[in-house]
Amino acid sequence: MAYDADSTLDLSCYKSIVDLIEQSCAKFGNKTAYACLGKNITFTEVEQLSRDFAAYLQNCTNLKPGDRIAVQLPNITQFVIAAYGIIRSGFVIVNTNPLYTERELIHQYNDSGAKALVVLSDLLPTLENVVKSTTIEYVISTHALDMIAPQDQPQTAINNIEFNTLLSQGREHIFTPVKPNQTDLIALQYTGGTTGLSKGAMLTHRNLLANSGQVKSRIASTMTEGEDIFVAPLPIYHIYAFMVNLVLYFESGGCSVLIPNPRDIAGLINTMKAYPFTGFAGLNTLFIGLCHQPEFKALDFSHMTITISGGTALTSAAANLWQQTTGCMISEGYGLSETSPVVSLNAPGHQRLGTIGKPVLDTKIKILDMNDNEVEIGTAGELAVSGPQVMSGYWNKPQETANVMTQDGYFKTGDIAIATEDGYHTIVDRKKDMIIVSGFNVYPNEVEDVLSGHELIMECAVVGVANDHSGEAVKAVIVLKDPDQDSEAAKESIKQYCRTQLTAYKVPRIIEFTAQLPKSTVGKILRRELRK
Repeated sequence: MAYDADSTLDLSCYKSIVDLIEQSCAKFGNKTAYACLGKNITFTEVEQLSRDFAAYLQNCTNLKPGDRIAVQLPNITQFVIAAYGIIRSGFVIVNTNPLYTERELIHQYNDSGAKALVVLSDLLPTLENVVKSTTIEYVISTHALDMIAPQDQPQTAINNIEFNTLLSQGREHIFTPVKPNQTDLIALQYTGGTTGLSKGAMLTHRNLLANSGQVKSRIASTMTEGEDIFVAPLPIYHIYAFMVNLVLYFESGGCSVLIPNPRDIAGLINTMKAYPFTGFAGLNTLFIGLCHQPEFKALDFSHMTITISGGTALTSAAANLWQQTTGCMISEGYGLSETSPVVSLNAPGHQRLGTIGKPVLDTKIKILDMNDNEVEIGTAGELAVSGPQVMSGYWNKPQETANVMTQDGYFKTGDIAIATEDGYHTIVDRKKDMIIVSGFNVYPNEVEDVLSGHELIMECAVVGVANDHSGEAVKAVIVLKDPDQDSEAAKESIKQYCRTQLTAYKVPRIIEFTAQLPKSTVGKILRRELRK
């Protein structure tokens, strides 16, 4: 059967995300909306600066409403100003990873047809070869510290305008308000491209309004309007943090503390010391990394009411360690770029460890077999979802869109899940990551969860590798807590432990140790790198 939330989402409060931005700025005025690198910016300042940005785009360029503008920035205040300015002037934002290679950038810019780019000035030299191979006509550059004090920028052949200069020029022009419909496109959110070239998920104003309302209804008990301080270490060019920090907490008058470089664990902890933070969003690897730092353990967690996990599977070891360290139980959720992103989320106070919780409001989930038929409850199958947060399709790819939609309008996620009688769901694994050993299915998440419970292991990842005898064999790549640990003794201890926890064909045949696992910029472990 399909599971459905028992309430109905009300989307009548706002006509669009533009409406949400402007109402929130008026309502919360001089409250701090964002904090970054020691500088705070109020809701009133966000309104004025994003208005200046929008006025420049409207009056000083040849761009037309609906044109795409790429934003290639880390978590800095300029991202927020640019994003809101783009949205308020009727353009479409193309969120772009600052660490993309030239090949990836050229593909994304050309695929989206982006005509303008907002980029970190440090990246200008790299872009010299990129811009001339794309449709980009305007380049807006900024140094990370420009909002604190204008900085010198590298000289390149690119004809760019500096961010602060743009704001000054925009301030001299009249901003013409736009009034988009909920069905209008607001963002192209590109998928990770793990199975090929990335695709642009077309997200509308309604998608983001719906998902913000859906998540708010699930975590409302942890939120206090105008008072929350939410730490944002995950990149806001990723839809997970974009929705949480630029829509959800902005709409409720919260302050988002932007962390430009979450890989700098010491810097992240030092920033957190300065705030009585109430919320935190992270993922498995970040939770583990923080909890092993004595300085993090010494932080004041007394105001913390919510921790959200998403983007990758949460292991029980990481969840337990976080709760022991902070006193806050993690609410694990699940979603994708194509779903704006949240599909399902554990309600605070009702978390069920090892699950992604229940579907959020107005969301239906089916578990399907290979022929798109529903399976019995308790049987693994592909998770498919229907709801107001589901994208309108892939940009300029009607066949790709058709391939992921069922005849009755459900989006097929490519994730393997199991449903329980009372409506919770567990993600077993990505379809493409499943390992087949002598005809038996092995889900890496299950093996990783077991491995993470071993006392010697800090982090781990499991992949399938070719094997002449069984077709595939299970390979575990492990980061030990003590790098000086005797490797042979560790291997034997780990294998013996696995034999007590797993059926024989699931036990890793190959164990390798490494100093660190390859990860994406959002902290996902890159299993494909481990198969090489």
